[in-house]
This record gives sequence, C-alpha cells and structure tokens, in this order.
Amino acid sequence: MSALLNTVLPVALIVVMGYVVGRRFEIDAPTLSRIILHLLVPALIFDAMYNARLGSGSVVGLTLGFALAYAAVGLLSWLIAAATRLPKPTAKTLVTAALSPNSGNMGLSMALFALGQEGLERAVVYFIASSVLMFGVIPAFLRGGNPAQSLLFTLKLPMFWALAGGLAFKALGLDFPFNLEAGIHLVGQACIPLMLLTLGIQIAKNPVQIGGFELLASGLRLLVAPALAVGAGYLLGLERIDIQVLALQSAMPIAVNAFMVVAEFGGDAPRAARSVVLSSVLAFLTIPLVLLAVGVG
Repeated sequence: MSALLNTVLPVALIVVMGYVVGRRFEIDAPTLSRIILHLLVPALIFDAMYNARLGSGSVVGLTLGFALAYAAVGLLSWLIAAATRLPKPTAKTLVTAALSPNSGNMGLSMALFALGQEGLERAVVYFIASSVLMFGVIPAFLRGGNPAQSLLFTLKLPMFWALAGGLAFKALGLDFPFNLEAGIHLVGQACIPLMLLTLGIQIAKNPVQIGGFELLASGLRLLVAPALAVGAGYLLGLERIDIQVLALQSAMPIAVNAFMVVAEFGGDAPRAARSVVLSSVLAFLTIPLVLLAVGVG
C-alpha cells in the first residue's frame, strides 16, 4: 500500500495544483499543450533514449504487445458499438476513446514513480507507439482518408525525430560539446510536471458528466485495455517489467488528444470531451487496482 501511495499521490498532488490554478486563472491550455508536444516531450524522449539501457528485445516486445492488445481493444469496442447500435459518429468516438491512452501526461509520470528509470524508458516506447496510433491511424479512421497522408503527418511530429536522434547518438557513442546534454535533460525534466499541471487545468475547465456512453468508454479504457495488455504480454512471453509497463500505460485515462482528433476529423466531440474528464477522475481509483494486479505495491 505504501508503494501505491508513493506512486499515485505525487501525481494526484500535481494534478490538483493544476486544477486549482485552472479554476482561479485564465490559462491558455492549447498553447501549453503545443509547448509540451513540440518542445518538452521531444527533449524528454531524446534524453531517455540517449541515456537508455533498454535492449532491442524490450523495444520489439513492447511494440508487439501494444499492437496485439490494441487490435483486440479496437475490435471489441467496435463490436460493442455495433451491438448497441450506436450512430456511426458515436461508434467511431467510442473506438477512438478506447484506443487513446493518456500515455504522455499521466503514463510517463506514473511509470517513473512506480517503476523508476527502467519503467520510464519502456513507457517512452509505449508512448511513441500510441502516438503513431493517435496521429497516424485514428485520423484516417475518423475521416476515412488516405493512410499515406496520415503516415506523412505522423512523420512530421518532432517526437519521432527525437527518438531517432537519441537512438542514433547513443548507437554512435556521440557526446555533446560544452555539456549541452545537461540543457536537454533539464528541458526534459520539465515535461512531466507541466503535463500533469495541464491535465489538472483541463479537468477544471470541463465539468464531470456521467452517462452511459461515458461510463462505457471509461471502462474500456481503464479496465478492459490493461487486462488485454497483460494477456498480450504473457502471450508474447515478455519480461515482468515489460508486462507491468504495458498494463500501467494501458490503464491510463482517455487522452485529451482523443477529443482534439474527434473534433477535427469527425465524431461526437461533446461525448469525447465528457469521457476524457470522467476517465481522468476515475483513473485515480482504477490505477491502484491495476498496479496491485501486476505486482507493484
């Protein structure tokens, strides 16, 4: 229990701080999100990969585990939407919510607090995989567009160049002059607390509303997805820490980006927004259960 509290409470404290600030002041959350996505996240990824002690087996295993689990999540959520005869835009929104973990704002910080640097390095791999899904596949799914265009959009994201650069510098044994890597490290360290503050601000600006759709989307995201991820990990014979990271990252609430892509490319944006907020609140109840289930705590 002590380990659980040491993992969840620091994250909750920062989110609450963001919530208080969001209630008291007018904060430009979209600008904060752009700074995080285009500057802080790439710095964190580059720093993590440059200093990683992560073997190629874990990278491949985590990527395959993610792909297998999320193929199952996507199929299950689509079958549920069909069985309940949801309108097509609402059905696509349900699938998008189920496939969109907040593996950045909360996932990276939870992995660091729960599993240390080893966990963070693996969580970054998961974050990259989920970003490919979020920005490369889901827009095409929502708008029915050209997959090649979505892939091109994905390759423009700075996080992928940060990943490639960090791995290249590490593989080639390159060093930075004038201790510049310390500057990159400092910028990367700012990423996790600012992401959590931004999450709190977003919750403050969107009231919690509970309906059948929101509960279903939250249940798929918070409980079904981690269960399927654990199953995929065992099926692939992954190491214990890889399975723990798969489960923990899969247990994250619906990402705010899910609302953004639904609003941009088609779907039920109001339901998506309400599901993001509800799942973010419920996550502080369900994540400890997932941590206990995979042997953390």
